[in-house]
Amino acid sequence: MTQARPMRDFELEVFFSKWEFKARHHMTASDLESMAIPDLLAMASDEDRSAFKNLWLGYTETWGAPVLRAEIARTYDLMTAENVLCLAGAGEGLYTVSKVLLTADDHAIVPTPNYQSAETIPLSVCDVTGVPMLQGNINGGWQIDLAAIQAAIRPNTKLLSLNFPHNPTGMLMPPQHLEQLIGLCRKHGIWILSDEVYRGVELDPADRMPQIADIYERGISLNVMSKAYGLPGLRIGWIAAQDTSLLQKVERYKHYLSICNSGPSEMLAVIALKARDQILKRNYQIMTENVQALEKLFNDFPGLIEWSRPLGGCVAFPRYSGPGNGETFCRNLLEESGVLLLPGSIYASDLADTSANHFRIGFGRDKVFKDGLLAMRQHFDKHYASFRR
Repeated sequence: MTQARPMRDFELEVFFSKWEFKARHHMTASDLESMAIPDLLAMASDEDRSAFKNLWLGYTETWGAPVLRAEIARTYDLMTAENVLCLAGAGEGLYTVSKVLLTADDHAIVPTPNYQSAETIPLSVCDVTGVPMLQGNINGGWQIDLAAIQAAIRPNTKLLSLNFPHNPTGMLMPPQHLEQLIGLCRKHGIWILSDEVYRGVELDPADRMPQIADIYERGISLNVMSKAYGLPGLRIGWIAAQDTSLLQKVERYKHYLSICNSGPSEMLAVIALKARDQILKRNYQIMTENVQALEKLFNDFPGLIEWSRPLGGCVAFPRYSGPGNGETFCRNLLEESGVLLLPGSIYASDLADTSANHFRIGFGRDKVFKDGLLAMRQHFDKHYASFRR
């Protein structure tokens, strides 16, 4: 039996608690452009707008409001409202699924780099193997190492944690690789927890992956209003799965955590989901315009930043290749020019090495990004003029 590890500090959140609201230019935001309540209500039907304004502020259903679960189910191919459990953001889903599925006798597999809770929470329960992602001259610059995942499987492997579009690299899997991975997990009875919070904002919609709950009987799809929809203030997330008995176990665990969601947030999430085509189209336009501007900056200073355009989501994980190292590069940008990036050390893993010369940059916001990009260009002109094309 494995002795559980204590959960270490969530390095990203510790870093953000210090800098997110202090830095002049937040250039590592992981969400798309948000909006104010009046802007969202303007997208609502008269009926939904009235329902929000007259909402009773009591407890809500632990599973989530039926109208919300039904609207979430419409974003899947095969799911119904009974296949959906609402949660307080995606973080509660990552936490509860690991705590419900895993025991000290089990084993989990996590690709790296990754969102820290995807490895830290399983590590608090059982053995976990990290499988480094492959880098190279490939579409998107990164890919999952299928052979390494296969080699990592043990007789007691219970869970594989995935994230597509991937944070922080923006990687997506080609269909044949996803089919191979599902076949491998099906053979060994392994659950797949798939973090799909950036689905809907792929840079090329043709690359969009199916949702794991629709195509695998042991698949658990995790999503949230925070990222692709740009509404993190709602704190509304969910999991979807074919196995409703698993959802029941997670719902019972939720009783010890959030218990239920905020009623106003649920109603606003319903409005946003009904307007999802409009919201995602707006966010896609912002994101694609920004990534082109970001590429122009990097291309204007060849040899300074190693960059591959991500395939999906609004974050990327380029590599600093100029003088010094990536940590110093990020620190100088912040201290001298007020530009906040996430240095690679924030993605340090207990399971595998992550290059400190990488950094996360976000390109999903509108004016914030444009102002920050100008500050980056001025900083580059001042400190890296020798790289200027």
